[in-house]
Amino acid sequence: MTTSPPSGSAGDKLGDPLRPNRVWRTCRFLLRHVFVFWLDYRARGLDRLPPGGALVLANHESFLDPLLAPLALHRPVSYLARHNLFSVPFIGFMLRNTYVIPINRDSAGAGSFREAVRRIRHGFLVGLFPEGTRSADGQLGEIKPGFIALLRHAQSPVVPVGIAGARQVLPRGAKWMRRGRVRVAYGPPIPWAELEPLTHRGREADLLELIRQRMLAARDEAGEWRASAD
Repeated sequence: MTTSPPSGSAGDKLGDPLRPNRVWRTCRFLLRHVFVFWLDYRARGLDRLPPGGALVLANHESFLDPLLAPLALHRPVSYLARHNLFSVPFIGFMLRNTYVIPINRDSAGAGSFREAVRRIRHGFLVGLFPEGTRSADGQLGEIKPGFIALLRHAQSPVVPVGIAGARQVLPRGAKWMRRGRVRVAYGPPIPWAELEPLTHRGREADLLELIRQRMLAARDEAGEWRASAD
């Protein structure tokens, strides 16, 4: 599989992971104003983020999650998106210039995997939703093991992120974003030294349970913060 990297942040030359490009900065500026006003958006735990590359794992409540999780950050988070979206006018331009990694789900996706590893090693944050799909009831679903191979190769910390309120403002089937309250909590990073023994063959279940518990803690923190604002 061949991929077209986002300009200014991938290819043979990766940009500075702490200094995002102009398109990303503009999008963040506009979205912050909309979400803070319409969703009372708040985030905390930003001081917990490691200075280098990391794998960011968040719970998945809504299609808004890829926007909500990194919105408070001053550095980009690279997500993966279907490769055919990159050929759509305007959408393709935005994806290429906001650090999104194309993935072809009909193939092995080896190119996307290598690019994700490369970005983490270069100091970027790469974001995934390990439940694999949006939660139907707001509860944290089963954590799928698909990220484990990426973690083994990147040998990076994991940052658990909890999102609360996204399902209420854009539930399944909704066409418009409702007004509401959203909170995002960044949990303490799990260092590679703690993760490494659990990435060995036969320890995957222990790794998934650790990730699940840390994601639950982050989600509960976000949920309690959201509820306390009532």
